[in-house]
Amino acid sequence: MDAIRNPSSTADKSLRGMWNSIADRLGAMLGDSLLVLVARLSIAAIFLMSGRTKVSGFLTITPSTYELFRTEYALPLVTPELAAHLATYSEHLFPVLLVLGLFSRLSALALLGMTFVIEVFVYPDAWATHLSWAGLLLLIVARGGGAISLDRSLGIK
Repeated sequence: MDAIRNPSSTADKSLRGMWNSIADRLGAMLGDSLLVLVARLSIAAIFLMSGRTKVSGFLTITPSTYELFRTEYALPLVTPELAAHLATYSEHLFPVLLVLGLFSRLSALALLGMTFVIEVFVYPDAWATHLSWAGLLLLIVARGGGAISLDRSLGIK
């Protein structure tokens, strides 16, 4: 009876069924582990590259970094020197852990907290960028490191 009232309904169901079948196959091919691996690597690259701009050599914080934390990145309740050290070392440690897939949820939570601080106190107008970072980090928090991680090898959730 529906086909008489709406001749395209059978075609719609057929197209929807075909699309759903394709979507199911894509989901099975990609899987959470690949998605989490891409999220881990991409967000790690963002934070690590930012951390590398704050140092010379291995981990020597540059004078310009201290100046940046005195002026542009000034935070309430934290001295610029302490903030420079915390941010710089965090931008090196947590991305490396994410690349390795070690303590992935903890590392993602730490970087999510850092993203929140940056959004609220430093660059509130950059919410679109920070929201994209948060999306990647929340996926890692929710799913963990995935099958391709040291977390999985060590039995860490």
